[in-house]
Amino acid sequence: MDPIGRANDLLEQYAALARAELPPGTDVVDVHTHLGEDIDGMSGDREELLAIQRAYGIVRSVTFCLDEPDRHPAFSAANDRTLAHGAAAPGELVPFVRLDLDEAPIAEARRCLDLGAGGIKLHPRAQRFLPDDPRLEPVFSLAAERRVPVLIHGGRGLPPIADSLARLLDRHCPPALIIAHAGIVDLAAMARNFAGRPGVFFDTSVWSALDLLDLYRLVPPEQVVYASDYPYGRQPNSLLLAVRTARAAGLDDRQLRAMLHDTGARIVDDLDPVTPTAPRGATELSHPVTFLRIHQYLTMASAMLWMRHPSDSFGVIGLALNACDERSNGHRDATDQIRELLVVTRDLWELAAGSDDDELLRRRAQRGAFRLVHLASVLAVTTPG
Repeated sequence: MDPIGRANDLLEQYAALARAELPPGTDVVDVHTHLGEDIDGMSGDREELLAIQRAYGIVRSVTFCLDEPDRHPAFSAANDRTLAHGAAAPGELVPFVRLDLDEAPIAEARRCLDLGAGGIKLHPRAQRFLPDDPRLEPVFSLAAERRVPVLIHGGRGLPPIADSLARLLDRHCPPALIIAHAGIVDLAAMARNFAGRPGVFFDTSVWSALDLLDLYRLVPPEQVVYASDYPYGRQPNSLLLAVRTARAAGLDDRQLRAMLHDTGARIVDDLDPVTPTAPRGATELSHPVTFLRIHQYLTMASAMLWMRHPSDSFGVIGLALNACDERSNGHRDATDQIRELLVVTRDLWELAAGSDDDELLRRRAQRGAFRLVHLASVLAVTTPG
């Protein structure tokens, strides 16, 4: 079978595994997805997203546009498409309005909220602002007035933002603030400001299992909410990452169901948040060196694939495969499982390197390789030692 076919077979196997690891009868709410076309070339398709939702028991997704080529003025055209997506799948897609602070954000927010938008999306890195920008004051004031949640980017590409975000929230408090990507841009300060504060939530849309393990040791489980970041985050990776890290942090079935469904549903339905308890995760991680070596090499490979490096010129997949083959590692079944993913990753990357005359094939192969590397990395961090 060709590498893409083998990759699809593996993804189906892990899809079954991800579904099997959910607590029985658990529905899922995804608070962070995108539909549209981004200027970086990524695209999110409504029918694909709905098919993913139905395959994985995701009953509702919050969705908003990407950083679209026609984002000027005010994301109006893209927001209209988002509203149309919500109207085409009522109950399954919850549209949020995306704002640009340079282009009539309050007028655009009011327009879209009046047309049925369920919340507001802000992206300070893409739209080049920070939480201490005075133009955010009326946005948060409007969210509080209209009782709609706000989701704000909290991932890469920003300076520390936690303290200024806390000051803003002290002045204008919407019913829910979702800090995307687990707030990793400023996680320690985010936890210092917001851990235990009802109505502030951290979504799980990150690449690294270590980021989520750190989040769980700092933030109560009632403040963590499931998110995939589709189309950047894909299944089965996203669910497997969230569930396995939550289990590793000690969450029980009730807390896991809340993270996967109940907390997100309460946000979307404008219900009062559950009172936070205490963080559950451990402050130290003891793990077999073999898995740590594998994870190190896969982190390097992921960065290369994300930057669309044409080939594995550093040989990092080979190094990870070598670590899997250590006969003395004592975890043969687990490393064989990872090795299977990495053999196909290697073949996909080689396929991409030889596909200069077929851009579609090259991109499919590279994206497939990235998904398999990510699955292997999740296994390397979350497989019990």
